[in-house]
Amino acid sequence: MAETAKYSSWLVASDIDGTLNNKKRELQQENLVAIKEFVNKGGRLTLASDRNPESMRKHYQGLPLNGIPAIVNNGAGIYDYEKEKMISFAELSEGSKTVAVNVANRHPTVDTMIFTADSMFTAGVGFWIKIYEMYDRPTHKYYRKITDVPREGWGKIVFMGAPWRIKKVTKELEHFPDKEYVVIPNSNVSVEILAKGINKGSAALKLARFLGIEEEKTAAVGDYYNDIDMLNAVAVAGCTAEAPKAVKDISDYVTCSCNEGAVADFLSYLETKINEQN
Repeated sequence: MAETAKYSSWLVASDIDGTLNNKKRELQQENLVAIKEFVNKGGRLTLASDRNPESMRKHYQGLPLNGIPAIVNNGAGIYDYEKEKMISFAELSEGSKTVAVNVANRHPTVDTMIFTADSMFTAGVGFWIKIYEMYDRPTHKYYRKITDVPREGWGKIVFMGAPWRIKKVTKELEHFPDKEYVVIPNSNVSVEILAKGINKGSAALKLARFLGIEEEKTAAVGDYYNDIDMLNAVAVAGCTAEAPKAVKDISDYVTCSCNEGAVADFLSYLETKINEQN
């Protein structure tokens, strides 16, 4: 089988922060070189992140991804940067929105970020939003009260606050009866909800089908709890050396540190497997 053919039948999804990028949120040169080589061989690779299209843009455009759509908002959306449009977006139910609004109102010191297919809204006291802005400076419209945010098209809601407060928010979200959403921890100061059944993994498989790639030829690499669904969904899973034990336990391969070129390490492992199969 020609090298291009055997590599083009694979799709790889990579998390960004703590995986593709190092702890300083900088792209590791080793990863850039390895991705170029993988793509030149015909391989297809994309990014999968909790970031929205605007926030992901500089990371996506800094890589030779040949127009493969990206998985955004932790799987709520799949975005085509060549056409500049969302090709898939999963919205939360009205009941889920109501739960989120009630939780936010019970915790007035918690800030919220609400993502639609083409917009971002923020609500709350603004303290945690300002910290978020230090890293990404996203375009968003701010409301003091979450009840004032337009209710149309909510796909992802993030709650941000002090660690002890986020623990309470998470507990409330997880124990709500008959919930129509999934709870995803992002860090000790943030937790989010997506529509039930929606995650990076479901988006990765949907993208694979869109590209005509078989599930048994999908792979992914990540570093945190919000990558678990993606790593469980794909055929070949990898995680960084810094990943929690729960993430390592479901991974086929544990890479070097994200500061040493984790994606390059994973692609080397995957290419060995691809060559063994052919």
